[in-house]
Amino acid sequence: MRKIKELVPNTLTSANLFSGCIGIVFVFNNQLEYAAIMIWIAGVFDFFDGFSARILGVSSEIGKQLDSLADMVTFGVLPSMIVYQMIVQYQQTSSIDFEYLPYTAFIITVFSAVRLAIFNIDTKQSETFIGLPTPANAICISAFPFMTSSFGLLTKDQLIIALILYIILFSWLMISNMKMLALKFKSFGWAENQARWIFILTSIILLATLQITAIPLIILVYILTSVANNVLSSQS
Repeated sequence: MRKIKELVPNTLTSANLFSGCIGIVFVFNNQLEYAAIMIWIAGVFDFFDGFSARILGVSSEIGKQLDSLADMVTFGVLPSMIVYQMIVQYQQTSSIDFEYLPYTAFIITVFSAVRLAIFNIDTKQSETFIGLPTPANAICISAFPFMTSSFGLLTKDQLIIALILYIILFSWLMISNMKMLALKFKSFGWAENQARWIFILTSIILLATLQITAIPLIILVYILTSVANNVLSSQS
């Protein structure tokens, strides 16, 4: 019976990986919005694989390793390829013509691998995460292809510089020692989950008002909520 139960989370993890592979194909075809949507679909599978493993009581080492391998493709390689393609496109009408510059996008892949490797051997990351989770970074990047109208306020040179700065900052955040909220509910009470509920409610309001363009703001709220929660925890 346990073997059958283990199929549920592992199948969901495999669906995460499959979604990431399809997303990479969309990048090859220069369909960045579809690639971004595959990140969202994979994120749903990624949430429910861990959730189902806990509910069914079948957490296993192979499931943990499979999850990280899937995340490496979907939340490490795929977002890097989206950023790579965006820099390539912007360079076509930019004064920044350094041909190797788009390859900096794969710094995200490297730091995602380091982040996932650290997570696999760190037994302290249950109540909180240490460093920005790779799915959070990938979901933030997934909004970029839909924000071309907002990006219209900037020149192509400025957009390239902004992407490079993003790569540097968020790669560092992934391997930083900053404690981040883990949206894992042991109970649903307000007192013990105050920071989580504040983040979730704020995210719902932002999505309802700003839609897809709210995603980078939600990631920023996630980081700020985590910082505030750390400060309050240290004072209590």
